[in-house]
Amino acid sequence: MLYWLIKNVLVGPLLQLFFRPRVIEGAEHIPAEGGVILASNHLSVSDSFFLPLKLSRRVTFPAKLEYFTGKGLKGTLKRWFFHGMGQVPIDRSSASAAQGALDTGVRIVRDGKVLGIYPEGTRSPDGRLYKGKVGVAWIALESGVPVIPVAMIGTDKANPIGSKVWRPYPIKIKIGKPLDFSRYAGLSGDRFVLRSVTDEIMYALMELSGQEYVDVYAAKAKEADAAGKPSTPPAAGRLPDSKAS
Repeated sequence: MLYWLIKNVLVGPLLQLFFRPRVIEGAEHIPAEGGVILASNHLSVSDSFFLPLKLSRRVTFPAKLEYFTGKGLKGTLKRWFFHGMGQVPIDRSSASAAQGALDTGVRIVRDGKVLGIYPEGTRSPDGRLYKGKVGVAWIALESGVPVIPVAMIGTDKANPIGSKVWRPYPIKIKIGKPLDFSRYAGLSGDRFVLRSVTDEIMYALMELSGQEYVDVYAAKAKEADAAGKPSTPPAAGRLPDSKAS
């Protein structure tokens, strides 16, 4: 009920009015029922709001634990809002906590729900597509559900990093064909398979979004920027077609 209220009455109409987000292709690739992973590029915090707005099925996103632990009225309202938007708190402070987050993802899709996930792990610092983390591959192989690549376009212009006020800008969403990794069933413990699957997902995202690819984790690039060091090598331009046979 809360999800419906926020999406259709409180927030959704305002986002639709000012930004006019639209699925420009591929909406038919999302099944009407059953567990599925939506793997998206990540340009802005607003990605997690615009994508569910245009889909008929509810999307569950793992979200930082900090969004749910604030104090006072502001913390309560933020917790209410993120819960209402279908996001679940994820603790990533340790290896065991990170594994718990992955287990939660598997549980969500095994329950027949839609899991939204950002393989880059954090927002792109400059609009380019960064190296994917293998967690999305592990969830896919453990659960056996398909992965659908999703490209968000323009959200970094509507909600630039560091901005407190969103700006009207036309948002576009592209949804790719499902990726089936059933050929790797039972190999979720093989790190080479996990990397191959992850790279195949990132290749699909690169093709869909048109972004330049950088073979560095976005988090590492941000750390380097904060330390005043060269953050990334020049963009690779295109990720080699890493589809395993």
